[in-house]
Amino acid sequence: MTTLKEGDKAPDFKAEDQDGNEISLSDYKGKKLVLFFYPKASTPGCTAEACNLSDNYEVLNEKGYEILGVSADSKKRQQNFKNKYDFKYPLLADEDKEVINAYGVWGPKKFMGKEYDGIHRTTFLIDENGKIEAVIKKVKTKAHAEQILED
Repeated sequence: MTTLKEGDKAPDFKAEDQDGNEISLSDYKGKKLVLFFYPKASTPGCTAEACNLSDNYEVLNEKGYEILGVSADSKKRQQNFKNKYDFKYPLLADEDKEVINAYGVWGPKKFMGKEYDGIHRTTFLIDENGKIEAVIKKVKTKAHAEQILED
């Protein structure tokens, strides 16, 4: 899937969040960013992952991290997801898959014997200078913050 690796410059992006605010990578200059891609808002695995990050928001923030979630869901769906679970961070509605493709997380997947194209659950840790510190491909949805803090 993604060819991005530790040490690479993170691809720049601009996309709207759940409220229609434009967010770009440059907004996080001077801060560390947890950029997590998830397949679909309000599904069990994605909910577990997003809630785990939200529950650990203060701890991650103390370590200097901001958090940004990305999926191909609509703004409305992202807004419902964020409001339902009271996430403390924005969710990008990347319906045209510009950010998803820039980070190389879209591709063939298998589920219950069926093949289809979708988002591969992947998290990028980006440093203050826009360089990728780590790529987490085997995301533990219920313990994702712990995975990030181990790095």
